[in-house]
Amino acid sequence: MAESQNAPETERVETVWDQDRARRDEASAAGTSGWRGGISRGDWTMFGAIAAVALAIGIVNALSGAQDAAWRGDSSDVGRRLFWELSSIIVILLLVPILIWAVRRMRQAPGLAARAGIAAVALLGFSALHITGMVWLRKLALWLAGSAYDFHFSLATVLYEFRKDAVTVFLLGATLWLIESRREFRKAALAAASMQGARPEQSSPDLIWLRDGTSRIRVAPRDILWVASAGNYIEYSLANGTQHLIRGTLAATESELARFAIVRVHRTRLANLGRVSSVEFKPSGDFELTFDNGQTLGGSRRYRPSVASLGGRTAPA
Repeated sequence: MAESQNAPETERVETVWDQDRARRDEASAAGTSGWRGGISRGDWTMFGAIAAVALAIGIVNALSGAQDAAWRGDSSDVGRRLFWELSSIIVILLLVPILIWAVRRMRQAPGLAARAGIAAVALLGFSALHITGMVWLRKLALWLAGSAYDFHFSLATVLYEFRKDAVTVFLLGATLWLIESRREFRKAALAAASMQGARPEQSSPDLIWLRDGTSRIRVAPRDILWVASAGNYIEYSLANGTQHLIRGTLAATESELARFAIVRVHRTRLANLGRVSSVEFKPSGDFELTFDNGQTLGGSRRYRPSVASLGGRTAPA
């Protein structure tokens, strides 16, 4: 309660003009065209990038292993080493959707414990499927070639492969997380730019949005009594006594509000002629406007033509 009583009466906001949204601007539904569900064009691009990097790493590992074996005096069969690497990479790429699913669910999970549980399940499932798929792919390929493959199954071998899978899951998962974060940031930035770049002629004829960061205040133009320049800010005065201070120039505001019959009556002021109940012209040439709520606003003689038609009379010279 104390905070609401001490809050300032004016707010520094930026004007945003309301507009009709085209159908193509609506958020895409989950499915084949959205990141939240299905596979989109961006997903395929990301998958291709991961595949290219994995392939390059596999080739380097195979060549490095062959070179190390040659230095030790062992067999440096590059073709066989490439086969070991590529068979593992193929299975990893087939399992990438599991990691995409895990990253999506982790970003939606409400707490750290839930995220850790999803990560653990994804890691165990990924490793089990990778080891199984890699072994059977090698067995099948070598059987077709008239040879055989023995995995030498043991706890030590499984732990050895699991350790490598854990590193792979961490690196791929972190990459997917960063890609998703960047995509959401860009989406939010584009939405903000679209809102800020809305043109007045596209706006709804009966609404104005006064915006302060992520907060927006909707104002009907007919509720505006007058607008005044205040340094680098513009002060909106509404019929209910509310005032809003926004950053901007009076010239830009005049251009935006002219279609609402809000016109310049002084070097530093605009007035809503639709809310004027009477006008008094003074001998000096200046004039005073009285609004329908009893408030008054002075105007200068330079802008007498702006109010000359009020009441169907001509302003005196």
